[in-house]
Amino acid sequence: MPDPSDFAGSIAEAARTMNRPRSLPDTLKTIVEVACNSVPGFDHAGISTVARKGHVQTRAVTGDLALPLDALQYALHQGPCSVVLLGGEAMSVSHLRDEARWPAYVRAALHAGVRSQLAVKLHLDAATMGSINFYSTLHDEVSDDARALAGLFATHAAIALGHAQERETFGVGLESRRTIGQALGVLMERYDMSEDHAFGFLVRASSHRNIKLRAIAQELVDEANVKGMESRRAPRLSP
Repeated sequence: MPDPSDFAGSIAEAARTMNRPRSLPDTLKTIVEVACNSVPGFDHAGISTVARKGHVQTRAVTGDLALPLDALQYALHQGPCSVVLLGGEAMSVSHLRDEARWPAYVRAALHAGVRSQLAVKLHLDAATMGSINFYSTLHDEVSDDARALAGLFATHAAIALGHAQERETFGVGLESRRTIGQALGVLMERYDMSEDHAFGFLVRASSHRNIKLRAIAQELVDEANVKGMESRRAPRLSP
């Protein structure tokens, strides 16, 4: 029987790996790779996230099974992944060939070679952040150790994912503010207008063209940069 201290060491190392500062895409990829390597018995895994409007998307996978099978579960509202996203904490299925609750999904999964499956919810509070979905083409049984380890892993993964999402939101917000500030400066200098009037101009342009404010601001900044480069390249004529 595996030594529990081995599991504790695996979880500790996984937590350290996932919580190193990374971009959101890199964090998602790291989580799913470490998950597949840390939870015994599975050779494919995917991580899905839930957007504010409830849209579910698989963001990173290992192997070639997880992406299509995740998508099928979302579409059919069948399978362990679907159960977890609808509120369950975890769902494991041993001997998938004997599972009768989700006939359409099971047929497709068996055709892909899946023999057992496990899904665990990612959450920090009551709100569901997503799930990690494990697939095995190697074993019929989902062991107790795999279920326990996946649950512990999911807790650390949710923390790492939350930190990465916060870093991305802060970075995007900071970049947007910087771009809008530059655009305001361009308008104020070009048209000799106040900051309030310049901001009002951006808002009206955004509404009229149905484009986000940051995109309008970026256009102005890019245009100003191009004109600045052209003026610097223009030949100077002697009087």
